[in-house]
Amino acid sequence: MTDRKTGGASSRGLPKWILLLLIVSAAVWALWHYTRPDPVGVSVKPVTRGTVERTVANTRAGTVKACRRAKLSPSIGGQIARLPVKEGDRVKEGALLLELWNNDLAAQVMLAEREVTASRSRTLSACSRAEVAAKNADRLLTLLKSNVGTQERTENAVAEAEALNAECEGARSEVQVREAQLAVARANLQRTRLLAPFDGVIGEINGERYEYVTPSPLGVPTPPVVDIIESGCFYVIAPIDEVDVAGIRVGMPARITMDAYGRRIFQGKVRRVSDYVLDLEKQARTVDVEVSFTHPEDFSLLLAGYSADIEVILAVRIDVVRVPTEAVMADQHIYVFKPAQGKIERRRIHIGLSNWDHTEVTDGLKPDEQVVVNIDAPDLEDGAAAVQIEDAP
Repeated sequence: MTDRKTGGASSRGLPKWILLLLIVSAAVWALWHYTRPDPVGVSVKPVTRGTVERTVANTRAGTVKACRRAKLSPSIGGQIARLPVKEGDRVKEGALLLELWNNDLAAQVMLAEREVTASRSRTLSACSRAEVAAKNADRLLTLLKSNVGTQERTENAVAEAEALNAECEGARSEVQVREAQLAVARANLQRTRLLAPFDGVIGEINGERYEYVTPSPLGVPTPPVVDIIESGCFYVIAPIDEVDVAGIRVGMPARITMDAYGRRIFQGKVRRVSDYVLDLEKQARTVDVEVSFTHPEDFSLLLAGYSADIEVILAVRIDVVRVPTEAVMADQHIYVFKPAQGKIERRRIHIGLSNWDHTEVTDGLKPDEQVVVNIDAPDLEDGAAAVQIEDAP
């Protein structure tokens, strides 16, 4: 009887409540497993120590300019007689660049020079006679005091000496007049010549020998005959937004980059901040900032007109805790990835200096922690499960 009962209990298996519990547990697990959200894929970067700078950059492309550039044309019209330079020539200050036909003016200069020579000769003659007459008058005055000479002869000698002295002074004045006329003639001749105002390179020439050139009428600009560019000094001028320009001071360090040289960085410093704001139609209001090159040896690599960008360094912090700026949210919060737990933590931080690349963290983070940089990822929130999808470059 007993064996029969035992065998009957074994055939029934587990109690019904245990089976029910297992079924419910399996259902709950399946529901949780198939309905739970997938872990958020995050791209992370480490918190590091290093240098952080606060910088200001231009809003539109700047331009490399020569320190001096002159677009020259004769002040009078005429036919080009001499054009001893060509585009690309390097010239020294004072070198002749262009000369108009000026034989008539050269003849006037020669005539004026000879008139000056003649006037000086006449002056020498008049002043010599005046000197002799003055000595003769002095001698007769001395004799008259000794009752040797006559009153009439002495008075005539004195009058003649005074007249000849006046003639001498008149001759000297005539020399000055002739010299002034010579200066005018030379100035008129000089107006037919263009001379290099400084050492430089000829950038452009608009004209050929025997062509006629005329000055620009008022209000009607015409191309210059000779464009000369100083090749030994360059600077960059670039527009800075009016909001950012207030902190810029002359002498601040700056970095210069150019499309022509890729990622190469040239060192510079602020040499001038414009005194007014540019208000151009359909553009933000900007202020022109000029940056000079620190190393003169860079000049050999530059051409006037290169496009360039500047980055003015306003402040620097060395050996501070920093994070990628892209990881910092507008409300000064950041997401920290905890790989051991597979979760992310939303944390408030205090920041210092900041630029496009890095932001200084004064409190809230430690080096070697990892921060999320793809902060626009969906379902990113405090405590969310996360998995690292890649190491951000």
